[in-house]
Amino acid sequence: MSTEQEPEQRTIRCLVAKVGLDGHDRGAHVIARAFRDAGFEVIYSGLHKAPDEIVQAAVQEDVDVLGISILSGAHNTLVPKIVEGLKEYGAFEDTLIIVGGIIPEDDRPGLREAGVAEIFGPGASMQETIDFVRENARER
Repeated sequence: MSTEQEPEQRTIRCLVAKVGLDGHDRGAHVIARAFRDAGFEVIYSGLHKAPDEIVQAAVQEDVDVLGISILSGAHNTLVPKIVEGLKEYGAFEDTLIIVGGIIPEDDRPGLREAGVAEIFGPGASMQETIDFVRENARER
């Protein structure tokens, strides 16, 4: 029997956020529940949050993962504002940013260049998303 103890595994903290005027949050609720069931600690922002409010919540809650759910078509405006806000607070490097929603293929490279790690559109499985978070949430 070994006297060494396994290091305690830290729970991944996730903020699932709805940004802008997008009022459809069924997908955000579904992914929040899937993340919770996978053992992640989940905070849901609620609807109609400004980019600054999401940045403040991510920093204050010290999340590992920021999941932005957006269906409004304003992703090229709102997501970069969130990324810039995280950079201003020095939280960008510690936060895995993923986006879910309807994001046209032509817009995806720009979001990735801005700092989004992955984009999950319609048809992405919950397990695929959970596995991505487990594999890519930054170690602290």
